[in-house]
Amino acid sequence: MNGILKVNKPKDHTSFDVVARIRRAYKIKSVGHSGTLDPQATGVLLILIGKSTKMLPYIVHDQKEYIATIKLGAKTFTGDIFSDSIEEKEIVEFNKEMVEDVLQSFLGKQMQIPPMVSAIKVNGKKLYEYARENIKVEVKPREIEISQIELIEIYPEIKFRAVVSSGTYIRTLCEDIAAKLDNLGAMSSLIRTQVGNVLLEDCYELEDLLENVYEPISLYDTFEDLYEMYEVNDKELIDVKNGKRIKIDRENDLICITYQNELVAMYEKDSKNIYKSKRGLW
Repeated sequence: MNGILKVNKPKDHTSFDVVARIRRAYKIKSVGHSGTLDPQATGVLLILIGKSTKMLPYIVHDQKEYIATIKLGAKTFTGDIFSDSIEEKEIVEFNKEMVEDVLQSFLGKQMQIPPMVSAIKVNGKKLYEYARENIKVEVKPREIEISQIELIEIYPEIKFRAVVSSGTYIRTLCEDIAAKLDNLGAMSSLIRTQVGNVLLEDCYELEDLLENVYEPISLYDTFEDLYEMYEVNDKELIDVKNGKRIKIDRENDLICITYQNELVAMYEKDSKNIYKSKRGLW
């Protein structure tokens, strides 16, 4: 069995928990996911099964959509409400127009400092490992982009929708929004509503997947929206399986090699019209 499962990750599950449960239900060892969600967050999680896991590095989605809420009045160690407060402050009054103006100020490209509870590595060690040991390290800001952001409601908590580039930390965005309102705040809930062209309404509930063991979506159907496809003939397929370079008149640096509407390899441009094998599916 090979392909991709679109899962609505439930609350109180790590992304690895979902992988482990699907591995048991589908009785297959090769299972992976394409983008971590915090245990308290819910929403779109793509699960790759079988030889499809070889394509994990290429399941790249530049944009993701989230709906998040911010609880004002306190700053926490993790940036969400699921850890202890490290600072508290009486809430400064605001109105809808003020929040909308603040949200719009985050549109576009900007630099964001990842939270200390992230899995980003500094000197070969993950930030959250430093945090557990109470060791301070310099964290370099990263460029992110927020292409859409809108207010949903302001009471009892600030709720907003945002479409962001991959690598954007919503908990940090929540803290920054609160700060621009002259308040302290922490993320109180997070739903990932879209990854690339995969919508939350397209996803299966985890328990439903475990009970019914649905057939996963083929890599071909998923990748045709992400990369250019090149169909090979019988002779070219032999060259592809032998890892040989092939001549292809294409502009894109990465293309998918297909045979009879099945994805068989990922190829990368080596020189003009010459592509070399990056990853094979056999």
